[in-house]
Amino acid sequence: MTQTKRAQMSFLQAAMKLVRGNIREYGMYVALLAIMAVFAVTTDGVFISSRNIVTLVNQTGYIAVLAVGMTLVIVIRHIDLSVGYLSGFLGAVAAISMVSWHVPVYATIPLVLVIGTLAGLLSGFLVAKMEIPAFVATLAGWLGYRGALQLVTRATGTIIIPDDTFNAIGNGFIPDIPGIKILPGLHHLTLILGFLGIVIFVVSEIIARRKLQSYDSNVLPTGMFLAKLVLVTVLVGGITWILAGYQGLSWTAAVVLVVILVYQFITTKTVLGRHIYAVGGNPEAAELSGISVKRLTYVVFGSMGMLAALSGILFASRLRSATTTAGQLFELDAIAAAFVGGVSAAGGVGKVVGSLIGAFVMTSLSSGMNLMGMDISYQYIVRASVLAAAVIFDVATRNRG
Repeated sequence: MTQTKRAQMSFLQAAMKLVRGNIREYGMYVALLAIMAVFAVTTDGVFISSRNIVTLVNQTGYIAVLAVGMTLVIVIRHIDLSVGYLSGFLGAVAAISMVSWHVPVYATIPLVLVIGTLAGLLSGFLVAKMEIPAFVATLAGWLGYRGALQLVTRATGTIIIPDDTFNAIGNGFIPDIPGIKILPGLHHLTLILGFLGIVIFVVSEIIARRKLQSYDSNVLPTGMFLAKLVLVTVLVGGITWILAGYQGLSWTAAVVLVVILVYQFITTKTVLGRHIYAVGGNPEAAELSGISVKRLTYVVFGSMGMLAALSGILFASRLRSATTTAGQLFELDAIAAAFVGGVSAAGGVGKVVGSLIGAFVMTSLSSGMNLMGMDISYQYIVRASVLAAAVIFDVATRNRG
């Protein structure tokens, strides 16, 4: 065997080892790109049109917000089945607050978020203090909030929300910078924000790489690291260009991005985030090391309740109304998005960004199959297969590890 062939085989072996070691983290990105490519071909480009991508982003918003909270709940080895109807109920509360109580929108939104946090703390109390299994405690919440939603919407069935400011959250777009006409037909503010996002990502990755190197930690080979930067830059740049070609960044997308950035910072840069993953990895060891597992359970469930309230606001705003069926199956979509996004059923593993990607994967499947005219029965089967594959992959990689 020649020296060139040996070098090629050595590179391929190193590349395969690298892929196997990082497949949990990057597999979801590959899956999302593959899904988008398939639907782009099967729908003759309609799937990746500016209008459809913007619609897809807005449809993903309320599920992505729930998936972020659900990821943390699953990381600490619990589950929350109540968030679907809690979201629908709090959306109805927001509608009643503005329509019947005449509370202005700037007071209604904080009020609903506080109520959602209290509802989450109630679930946390049942789980942490009363030691009721989370499945049972939140199932009781699922039933209770479903009844409460039907109760408050019984009179009219649908509560129309006339407030334009509130409705703009789910349907409006961030206005462009006035007076700029460098690229006619494009949303310049969206392009600027996308460019800044790419710059921040590249700089943060370089700083993180240098920090790891200073501690003599393993890092990606230079070629692979550059390929990663290029891939993410192309992906973010492409999505930014598509959004800018329609009406730009929607307020829903802005809200989701803020939630992702805040929770990404909390889970990766704070003591609270490290404690969450420590409890998920080994609750007994975390307790012995001085971490209050009960207090952390309150925090995570309270956060889940607040995000459920935000999800209800986004959904009610998008529909411009509150309905009796609002929140139906939201909890299952959020759980599916979290698992597809890489959270482990055994706890202790999962990333906030992964939950966003998982939500996009599930919403993209629904959108693409709808554009293809696929029967709803087959759509459920396909989504079930994707979820099952994600869990099987988690179990297989965990056992191999």
